[in-house]
Amino acid sequence: MRRDTFLKSMAALAAASALPQAAWASANLKMMIPANPGGGWDTTGRALGAALREAGVASAVTFENKGGAAGAIGLAQFYNSAKGDPNALMVMGAVMLGGIITGKPPVSVTQVTPIARLTSEYNVFVVPAGSPFKNMKDVVEALKKDPGSVKWGGGSRGSTEHIAAAMIAQKVGVQASKINYVPFRGGGEATAAILGGNVSVGGSGYSEFQPYIESGKMIPIAVTSAKRLPGINVPTLIEQGIDVEIGNWRGVYGAAGITPAQRDALADMIVKATKTKSWQDALTKNAWTSAVLTGQAFADFVDTDFATLRATMVRAGMV
Repeated sequence: MRRDTFLKSMAALAAASALPQAAWASANLKMMIPANPGGGWDTTGRALGAALREAGVASAVTFENKGGAAGAIGLAQFYNSAKGDPNALMVMGAVMLGGIITGKPPVSVTQVTPIARLTSEYNVFVVPAGSPFKNMKDVVEALKKDPGSVKWGGGSRGSTEHIAAAMIAQKVGVQASKINYVPFRGGGEATAAILGGNVSVGGSGYSEFQPYIESGKMIPIAVTSAKRLPGINVPTLIEQGIDVEIGNWRGVYGAAGITPAQRDALADMIVKATKTKSWQDALTKNAWTSAVLTGQAFADFVDTDFATLRATMVRAGMV
């Protein structure tokens, strides 16, 4: 080998070793979705997987759904099976924090590695077509007469829609602990229950109900945002005289025991993925608001949100 060729080869090897994430660009990423198929975490994880491939930072992404207990079952499996794996990710969000507060599972998010917040989304409350409830005023009237007669359906206990339902009750003078809330392990189960008339009012992110709203099978009666969402003509709770605003956010965590360099490399991959066309299309399609936050800022955000969420749940009588 000529000396100049040898030196170029050595320089290339040195450059490659200085960029550990370069080795991951051709790796298979493994993504834990701690919920059943069809819900917001599932949609988020699969959209992120497509964006990671489009960005060229992953050649393949495999998914595992493990629903139950507001994500606590999937979280425990992720913690135990992925320790030290720099190619492992888990979708999570505010719902998981609420579940940890109410359920006190053996594994908490503090035992895995915060990578990035991705999106923010407000909840929409819907009733099935043909429901005797035509608006939130009808729901509130029934709630005041008999709290148990209104069956609320949504995500796991401690989810943002559960908290919102408790806050609505509290604001209209009904004891929050008396609401009849039915938790489901995933968006698919909740959707089936609403369409089947097994619950009176359903709550979730707009994206999960969008096809059924557009087809007329579900009627949206309120959103939990401060102002009406762009392009979505659904009244807020606030404009209907119920002073409740609560949002939902989603993000990703890495495995326990990865190094700071591996954590930062994963965060860089996520940021690159959020700049792709497929991710931007997913934001528009699902009515998600981009809320990218990484590093220590994301870790601090989770700590603050956990404390705020717990205080809200205590006031609502849920803890």
